[in-house]
Amino acid sequence: MTVKERFIKYCKYDTQSDENSSGCPSTDKQLVLSNELVKELTEMGVKAEIDENGYVTAIIPANKQGLKRLCFISHVDTSPAVSGKNVKPTCIVYEGGDITLENGVKYIKVQTATYIDNGVKIPLADNPALNGYIGKELIVTDGNTLLGADDKAGVAEIMAAAEILAKDKTIPHGDILIAFTPDEEIGRGTDRFDVKKFGADFGYTVDGGELGEIEYENFNAADAVLTVNGKSIHPGSAKNIMKNAVDLFCEFHSMLPEYERPAHTEKYEGFYMVDEVKGGVETCVAKYIIRDHDKAKFEDKKRFFASVCDFLNAKYGDNVFSVTVKDSYYNMSEIIKNNYHLIENAEKAMKKAGVTPKIIPIRGGTDGARLSFEGLPCPNISTGGFNCHGRMEYIPSFALEKSVEIILNLIEIYSK
Repeated sequence: MTVKERFIKYCKYDTQSDENSSGCPSTDKQLVLSNELVKELTEMGVKAEIDENGYVTAIIPANKQGLKRLCFISHVDTSPAVSGKNVKPTCIVYEGGDITLENGVKYIKVQTATYIDNGVKIPLADNPALNGYIGKELIVTDGNTLLGADDKAGVAEIMAAAEILAKDKTIPHGDILIAFTPDEEIGRGTDRFDVKKFGADFGYTVDGGELGEIEYENFNAADAVLTVNGKSIHPGSAKNIMKNAVDLFCEFHSMLPEYERPAHTEKYEGFYMVDEVKGGVETCVAKYIIRDHDKAKFEDKKRFFASVCDFLNAKYGDNVFSVTVKDSYYNMSEIIKNNYHLIENAEKAMKKAGVTPKIIPIRGGTDGARLSFEGLPCPNISTGGFNCHGRMEYIPSFALEKSVEIILNLIEIYSK
């Protein structure tokens, strides 16, 4: 099975995680793919297992002694943001312009396609990287779901590399460890992962974006829940009595810096983002995420968020506003800087594959961030995907193949 065939196969598994579930994994449907991966690894002759929490681990034993234990990790779940049910990945040849997606029927092949104005589009204006893929094969959706390259591309790439190692016993390597985790998209990817039992010295998460990206500077991250307690009364008798919790929430939100929101930030700039709002006159609950690469600025953002709550309580009365803030993960750069060979060797592996490496900050998180703080240094390398978590997600087919080559190059580098 080629890496492209693997990827398309895995995309068809609905593996969305669910932040409202307390289980691990948060959805049983993740286990369907995870068990399939164990089956495929076993058929390759690779020792693999799945534990009670849905973590798949595998080992390809060393055929050369005295080497460090290298690992590769990806996650099986997809984002809850957009449906992952009935994903219909389709290969197109990109010939320029916008890509129009319509109900699983029409994809752009310049020689034959008819552009549908009311279709879902991947607009070139918002996706200038497409200019680098003219004449290349892309894998896209039908416009109704996400694709799942985040992170089934990483899963497929690791599996393809494992198959090559399992078949070709002449490739020298130390112990190669593999892990596929659940629930990364809801921030719980390593909650029950036993790093010590896994036993790797260091490794890589294969969970990045455009081919060539190397990431070891991620956000410091916190989740915040704001609860607003209003006072309900018939609107005809409401003067000077009603406290509409929705209105009060809007006032709170307006006090956060307008230009510290995702739509206005990039690179190392942090932000506040309201992710979900539910409620009515009596009660309104809003979920926020708070992010910044810089630890001091991160702490300042959390303090400011709480201070807005205090200010409005002084205005409207105690306990009208309440907030809880919980840290999710931290910037792994302080760990990786002491293990910089991981970055240098990733650059070498990419250059050997004919890929130009590009070190960029992660505007998000990855399992590797938490693993790094738990004793397993683990920067992130690219899968080749674009526009993750949305219907406009796509990946160039050749990026899948190059990513496998990069993984094998890393194994070669660490076998010397």
